[in-house]
Amino acid sequence: MTDAAGIYGEKERPELHRSIGPFQMTLYGLGSMLGSGIYGLIGQAAGQVGNAIWLAFLVALVAALLTALTYASLGSRYPRAGGAAYVAERAYRSPLVGFVVGLAVACSALTSVATQSRVFAANLASLTGSGEETVTLLALGFLLLLTGLVLRGIRESMWVNVLCTCIEAGGLLLVVAVGISSWGSVDLLEIPPPGEGASDVMVLLVLQGAVLTFFAFLGFEDTINVAEECRDPERTIPIGLIAAMAISAVIYVAVSITAVSVLPWRELAAAPGPLTTVMEKAAPWLPPIVYTAITLFAVGNTALVNYVTASRLAYGMAHQGLLPAWLGRVHERRRTPHLAILALFAVAAPIAVIGTIAQLASATVLLLLTVFASLNGALVILKNRDGEPRGRFEIPQALPILGTLVCAGLVIVRVAAGDWRAPALAGALLAGILLLYVLFRPMARQARG
Repeated sequence: MTDAAGIYGEKERPELHRSIGPFQMTLYGLGSMLGSGIYGLIGQAAGQVGNAIWLAFLVALVAALLTALTYASLGSRYPRAGGAAYVAERAYRSPLVGFVVGLAVACSALTSVATQSRVFAANLASLTGSGEETVTLLALGFLLLLTGLVLRGIRESMWVNVLCTCIEAGGLLLVVAVGISSWGSVDLLEIPPPGEGASDVMVLLVLQGAVLTFFAFLGFEDTINVAEECRDPERTIPIGLIAAMAISAVIYVAVSITAVSVLPWRELAAAPGPLTTVMEKAAPWLPPIVYTAITLFAVGNTALVNYVTASRLAYGMAHQGLLPAWLGRVHERRRTPHLAILALFAVAAPIAVIGTIAQLASATVLLLLTVFASLNGALVILKNRDGEPRGRFEIPQALPILGTLVCAGLVIVRVAAGDWRAPALAGALLAGILLLYVLFRPMARQARG
């Protein structure tokens, strides 16, 4: 079996199309982070920390930024598609570690694609008045549409991402615009009274809220996997990633202050759709269909970004010899990894049909946190290894060390939360990944000659 590079002659082999600049990269990261999580997450956070949600978001930003800076530094050092798997294998000098890291990220992305397809279909069905029986068909139709877009090209996918990101960010800014007149009407440091919250100590409550709101920043890790489609990736990735983190943090803090200013935090925590409820109170003149439509763009954008991420991971891992070489082929005209995209559709479609995958999503978050810890560790190793290239964006060694500790702590908090199903499923997924490695290892050896 030949590797992906050997399918074509070195000069004839088509490569991915480099069309992403700092602006598109910023919106790519922003679209992945804003996603649909904030729409429900803010209610859960209110139940934990009361009016101090904004403070929990700031603490979460600091924690997430540690790993984001690691990704920015790694992206400037090793600008390759499937960057997470490549960096892990290079740092730990182990194809097994690279395989586990790559497939863990791919599992997270595929689960998100399937989940968001169902959410998109359910929202569309509510808009059109369709019954529950049509949700599965709508989910598959949306997934097919997404597949066609990702096959079409990275430039087209990026411009759709730009459009969707502007709309979903506009939706969150609309919440701020209609509710900003209520700012200053509440005590922004009010927390649940003794006996009502998980702790009576404000610092502990905010830290617990930060553990929850940390997940609103997930998505920054997608940026490193499209490095081979960036113009000047050593510069584009750090600029885009850090700008996206900063913008999302400002939006999250503004939205959280607005939400608790418009609605008492207890009502916010009890609302099935917290931001929709805020809009209904602050702007009763706005038709509910408007915010439902904005949610469609947010959900669709999350699915799009994760689809692109997963396909580039598969492509990059094929070029490392970790996956079958045919997944590394690039369409000669469209310059996209077409076979990897189609293979991912074949996996995502059945998951979208099954629908009940909330536990799978929780399990992949645990795997993702483990990946973050391993990549923080990888940067420490690579910074201290002779002969490794330096990037245009370097950070002090203390930051990835702190990032490793934060991610390990979050894993412990998630496992200790009491629900054994997500950790058990994460263990099962890890066992499945190891089994796949055993199956693919002979192919990898042959591909490497």
